Amino acid sequence: MKLPDFLLLSLSAALVIIGTHLTISSGLISSYPVFMFAVALLFWYRYRKNEVAHKSEEAKINPVKKVKSRKSK
Repeated sequence: MKLPDFLLLSLSAALVIIGTHLTISSGLISSYPVFMFAVALLFWYRYRKNEVAHKSEEAKINPVKKVKSRKSK
């Protein structure tokens, strides 16, 4: 897990905790944007994780072939 992925996951967890506190103290209407931002960060984290998995799977299927250099005569 790279640093941006760790930050996205940690920030979304922190926003869920903040949203829960806001829900208890002032109601669901005021905490709704915080929860939606947390969900957006989770979606972004999953997108990044799936993109890395897709690239590694694609590299296994289509390995890069080394091209031999031709010598000029």
